[in-house]
Amino acid sequence: MPLPKMTLCRQAFPRDAIATPIETLTSLIRSSWIPDKVRPRQTVAITGGSRGIAAIVPLMQALVAALQGLGARPFVVNAMGSHGGATAEGQKELLTSLGMTEAALNCPVTVSMEVDPVGELADGFPVLCDRNAARADHIIVMNRIKAHTAVTGPVQSGLCKMCTVGLGKVEQASRLHRYGPSRMGKIIQEVASTLARRAPALAGIGIVENAYGEVARLELVRPEAFPATDARLLQEAFRLTAKLPISELDLLIVEEMGKRYSGAGLDPHVIGRLRIWGEPEPESPRIERVAVLGLDPSSHGNAQGVGLADLITQRLFHDIDLAITYKNTLTSTYVQRGMIPIIGGTDRETIANAIYSIPLVRGNQLRIAWIRNTNQLEEIALSPAALAGCGPETRLEKIREIDCGFNEKDLLIPWGKK
Repeated sequence: MPLPKMTLCRQAFPRDAIATPIETLTSLIRSSWIPDKVRPRQTVAITGGSRGIAAIVPLMQALVAALQGLGARPFVVNAMGSHGGATAEGQKELLTSLGMTEAALNCPVTVSMEVDPVGELADGFPVLCDRNAARADHIIVMNRIKAHTAVTGPVQSGLCKMCTVGLGKVEQASRLHRYGPSRMGKIIQEVASTLARRAPALAGIGIVENAYGEVARLELVRPEAFPATDARLLQEAFRLTAKLPISELDLLIVEEMGKRYSGAGLDPHVIGRLRIWGEPEPESPRIERVAVLGLDPSSHGNAQGVGLADLITQRLFHDIDLAITYKNTLTSTYVQRGMIPIIGGTDRETIANAIYSIPLVRGNQLRIAWIRNTNQLEEIALSPAALAGCGPETRLEKIREIDCGFNEKDLLIPWGKK
């Protein structure tokens, strides 16, 4: 069945943004409690995560410079749970790929998987902290606040999660995920509160991005305010997040999945799939088939979340490092997300197989959307039936009609290269 002609569209999302995030952070630090707390030659550990956060390197450079201006000795610690195969070498490689190097940040980058116990919760859940951070004079936690791919409730991905899964490494991440999505949100709040009391936590820097990958909110907060800040800024993140313009699709074509787009490779909130045993699936959007064509190279073979797709290409499968993917998947306990979908061959064959498997839909009635990844949704290609199904509340600008073309290797030609 041939693909219908598509219409390339541009979505409009709320575009709240800070014009000068670097200057804003520097000003926040200067006017805060930090200059009164930090003494010359004291060490300050800064968390380095595994996500492609907007302006993360310039923001960390500004933070390092501000601390050095106070005479302190800042350094970065790896704070990313089981990513990078849960090895120091793998996590060092991830930090490097995100630009967090000693040369770029002008400070040491200390990578270790060792943790120290700093307390425990009422039920005996141990509170662990990166050994280098726990033994520093101060800790500054930096993270983006957003919806989590599994955690539910008022506190999801943010400063509290960085305290728990980031600083607690693979050991604490594996313990946490055994509690299930509905309880994890409460646990990460309790861990963060314990860390604030029992570890040398100095401050948190909360970042909220808009749908265009720009810094929309930037807050410097005291450790005891981590849970409340996460909850408040999560509501802002919900308001600013990108989403599909249609609630029902027959086929979603995704050019690329990967960890820098979502912790699950494919954002469950965008595609409407959780695939967590015992948890209900979202009511919207409802997508019959999801076909994914490639794996972002910066994922370093980690295809955690590939099981959210129905079909993948041979080249995507070839790029999967099963050991790294399975380590991340098993730590999360969401094994369905690590299951390999149908391997469709080339891009052309994968898309054709996806269409062939859709029951009782004629070609001109196929509701198809084509996106780059689940994080960048400003531009989206829609089939005529999908375009007709977009509600009046969607803010869509039609750019031009395009054909789904393939090159001599049967790879889908991105619309920007047509």
